[in-house]
Amino acid sequence: MGFAVQLCYENVNGSCVKAPYSPGSRLVLYTVFGCGALLAMLGNLLVMIAILHFKQLHSPTNFLIASLACADFLVGVTVMPFSMVRSVESCWYFGRSFCTFHTCCDVAFCYSSLFHLCFISIDRYMAVTDPLVYPTKFTVSVSGLCISISWVLPLVYSGAVFFTGAYDDGLEELSIVNQNWVLIDFLSFFIPTLVMIILYSNIFLVARQQAKRLKILRERKAAKTLSITVITFMISWIPYSIDSLIDAFMGFITPAYIYEICCWCAYYNSAINPLIYALFYPWFRKAIKIVLSGQIFKNDSASMNLFSGQM
Repeated sequence: MGFAVQLCYENVNGSCVKAPYSPGSRLVLYTVFGCGALLAMLGNLLVMIAILHFKQLHSPTNFLIASLACADFLVGVTVMPFSMVRSVESCWYFGRSFCTFHTCCDVAFCYSSLFHLCFISIDRYMAVTDPLVYPTKFTVSVSGLCISISWVLPLVYSGAVFFTGAYDDGLEELSIVNQNWVLIDFLSFFIPTLVMIILYSNIFLVARQQAKRLKILRERKAAKTLSITVITFMISWIPYSIDSLIDAFMGFITPAYIYEICCWCAYYNSAINPLIYALFYPWFRKAIKIVLSGQIFKNDSASMNLFSGQM
């Protein structure tokens, strides 16, 4: 005797089929996805507070990192919690209009992360290859321009998705129908990623040839840490990008659970960046201790030295 098929909406024609996850599986999935969302929110919030509060961290590069953290924080707030329910329940319970808004947030904030990482790679390239004139080239104003571009372009692209309704049909099927949009998505991911690969490859080639002076060693260490961030981003997003491209041109052959795995690999990137900073940046660990211990509320906390005892 077969099991009756459960639909997300019993009274709606063409309603999606609800996946029959067991209670234990649902608990595990909610725990894994919920922890990712909390880490994306709290971890990136700590990054923003640390960089904006401590005067010693006020630099063009760190402002870019704080803005990147803001994009990842918004992924954790506006995207991951609702995607968590969709992934576990295999149904969208938040209405059609919010579905479109959710996708726009997904597109805007994820591409904002990508653009920030691209500009950070340009910043590190300039710092390592031309360290003497770098401070005069990559100023706070230039950093502000990069941050503005990293927000405006993804928001405009996201707005185009919203107003054209290009993703509407695809959202109901948990995949993107419009092949032109998928191709634009893939190129928007591939081109900046290729730029980052080329820049970081040149960074390490040039760094090897340079004299091992103190300042250059510091720049090389920063470049190495940020390159780990970029590599993590690529590993997280490549499965989703390739899967979307293949699916759109091969008739949506990917099973729903594979699509969800690819989605959450990408989402989890927003939660991983703060962990990378905590592992490789002593100043970030010290800043976290100051924030969590409440010392941040002292009058002179903004002027604390976070680099004492570091190279």
